Amino acid sequence: MVKVLHFADLHLGVENYGRPDAATGLHTRLLDFLRSFDELVDYALAEPVDLVLFAGDAYKNRDPNPTHQREFARRIQQLASADIPVFLLTGNHDIPSTMGRASTLDIFATLEVPNVHVGRRPATHHITTRSGPVQIVALPWIIRSHLLSRDEYRNHTLSEIEELTLSKLENILKKQVEGLHPDLPTILAVHGAVQGAVYGSERSVMLGQELVLPSSLLKNDAFDYAALGHIHRHQVLNQRPPLVYAGSVDRIDFGEEREAKGFVVVEVEKGRADFKFVELTSTRRFVTIKVQADGADPMAQVQRAIAAHDIKDAIVRLIIHTTMEKNHLLRDREIHDWLREAFKVAAVVRDVKRVSRLRLGSDQTVEQMTPSQVLERYLQLRQLSKERIEKLMEYGQRVMDLES
Repeated sequence: MVKVLHFADLHLGVENYGRPDAATGLHTRLLDFLRSFDELVDYALAEPVDLVLFAGDAYKNRDPNPTHQREFARRIQQLASADIPVFLLTGNHDIPSTMGRASTLDIFATLEVPNVHVGRRPATHHITTRSGPVQIVALPWIIRSHLLSRDEYRNHTLSEIEELTLSKLENILKKQVEGLHPDLPTILAVHGAVQGAVYGSERSVMLGQELVLPSSLLKNDAFDYAALGHIHRHQVLNQRPPLVYAGSVDRIDFGEEREAKGFVVVEVEKGRADFKFVELTSTRRFVTIKVQADGADPMAQVQRAIAAHDIKDAIVRLIIHTTMEKNHLLRDREIHDWLREAFKVAAVVRDVKRVSRLRLGSDQTVEQMTPSQVLERYLQLRQLSKERIEKLMEYGQRVMDLES
């Protein structure tokens, strides 16, 4: 049985809600992500695991700066030098948009770094671990133009191009399956969107701009486990074989506020895989505080709402629902002082409820009146003569008829 640590979507380089760190010179959000990465590496070394499988998106963008590359390589080398093979699958943030250019992970293959394997193209990799051999079928992020020739693109709709692409992928996977060793544990490594998965911001994965893989394409008995990357929420799409998104290792924004972040540990052998999600404890928390501050003492309401939340070292946004009457009683300086334990105050938003519009001397508000009624009441308040009002109403009605 081979013990595998499966993680994905590291996204080094995310710098929202942070600042430069005076002690290191690095951005504090980079330090957040590296701290989570370090906890993962420490777990892999302490267990120890037999193989670390990264399912894509090492960096925020396709052109990471040298510091980000150094920090990523430093930790990969730490694993590899401990005799733990590392498999790196290229994701959409790792692959250049044009063919011929190197991916951000190619440097490991170019330098032939011992114990590090890179899956840039659909292929099968045979890896020897201390608990025995394992085969990994790599399915990196797919760019349609890399699979289809110009002739295949010509005069086809987007849906037809997608159908052609999926047909190509089906043939590629079929070919890889045919070449598998029948007695070795097999892992399918995929970076992409699989139909039925849910994004971190609660959006269901639907057909759209990116290629969405039907889950039936991956549900093959030849695979003992499918290690998925690209979607930041940990989720299990199928049990046999397990189709598992590890999720990202740290939170990027408030859309991931309530999600646990971590990695998956898999014990795999031919015909079976047992897995568990391991939550990282060092990830940065995001906290949203919502308060209804429209009572006799709105500042006290805000203070109580803040005190009810653990904001220490968290990225915090405060949303205050109030009225125009109470809004002027809210004092920003005191509110920010109550938030001083937060790592970062992302925003203090005042949602001020508008009072009903003034009545034009009648039992109805403007919102309840038709345009003709509003115009007639306005003219009456101007104390115009009855004849003048009738004439202006006639002209006004003509204009409204034209607009409709």
